[in-house]
Amino acid sequence: MCVLGLGYVGLPTAAVLATVGRRVAGVDLRRDILDTINAGRIHIVEPELDALVRAAVAAGTLRAVADPVPAATFLICVPTPITPDHSPDLRHVEAAAHALVPALRPGCLVVLESTVPPGTLRELVAPIIASSGLVPGRDVFLAHAPERVLPGAVLREVVENERIVGGLTDACTLRCAEFYESFARGTVHRSSAEVAELSKLAENAFRDVNIAFANELANVCARLGLDVWEVIRLANRHPRVQILRPGPGVGGHCIAVDPWFIAAAAPQDTPLIQAARQVNDQRPERVLTQVRHLAARLRRPKVACLGLTYKPDIDDLRESPALHVARALAADPELELSVVEPHLQRSPIPEAPLVGLTQALADADILVILVAHRQFRHLRPDHLLHLMVVDPVGLLSARP
Repeated sequence: MCVLGLGYVGLPTAAVLATVGRRVAGVDLRRDILDTINAGRIHIVEPELDALVRAAVAAGTLRAVADPVPAATFLICVPTPITPDHSPDLRHVEAAAHALVPALRPGCLVVLESTVPPGTLRELVAPIIASSGLVPGRDVFLAHAPERVLPGAVLREVVENERIVGGLTDACTLRCAEFYESFARGTVHRSSAEVAELSKLAENAFRDVNIAFANELANVCARLGLDVWEVIRLANRHPRVQILRPGPGVGGHCIAVDPWFIAAAAPQDTPLIQAARQVNDQRPERVLTQVRHLAARLRRPKVACLGLTYKPDIDDLRESPALHVARALAADPELELSVVEPHLQRSPIPEAPLVGLTQALADADILVILVAHRQFRHLRPDHLLHLMVVDPVGLLSARP
């Protein structure tokens, strides 16, 4: 089989399949990624993935190639970002579909795992596949099976999570379901392509709306001079209330992006989804305002940011609000910035050196806790009495 895209979803998926009896060719455009994988190493941080890739490459069941090769099954696992105006950017999906056309053979299965707006499989991918001369739904089976994995637990969730598969036709759905049932232990739910596309978007939009409520509550508490963590902790004592944790914003390749795909499909019918996006997108600026207020008290203060990734204990910087905050601070000539990010080898911000936690605590005037990495969780307020602290993730507060 052939997996197009060897990123945070494609590589773990390829590695899992390569260890359950499949011979897998993984495709990527970057030569450095191909060389790294073919050497039995990995280019991302994911628990246990290094051992799996090393074993699969050594066994000859996984190889990385620059172009798709003929296969019985193709998985498209490429990025689907948004443009600056929040429109879906499907160029990677389109390019992947075009790239696999020469490798198609009658009877093969093409599965789009990338998260996409409703109608993408039928309106974008299917016509490209049809350009091969093979008819989707008759000669080639075409389906959408959105990835539903959590970074940091991908290897387990690829196998254990329930899956939604939606084909271009009933025959496509059946063929796709049979593929996932051959290795996945979670229930495989069958539907149409459009329902599968929207279901994945709905999952992440639901999360985004609920996070926006928590972030808006944090904004209210800041205005009223109240402790949002205490408010949430007490509100959550109600048996039918479970408010999420606020933070510096929302990041990652899913929750910060997918709601815009729904909004793009039905802009007049999504005021709540769009409002939630705006609340969450404005949170980094709220954090910056807090930091600048403290910095104004000092002459060229030293500021240390703890964490740059979009969530704890991973190396993923995609859409990270922490990185947005740090970059804005690095551009401020009135302060001096350093960053602590234990999951990176070098700083992604040229103006802000990567330092250790001990050095940051010793040198900084202002500490900004942006990600609740495990390495930071031993910190307590009494450890930081000599610092001014901004803590939008509530690391130093009792958990609700």
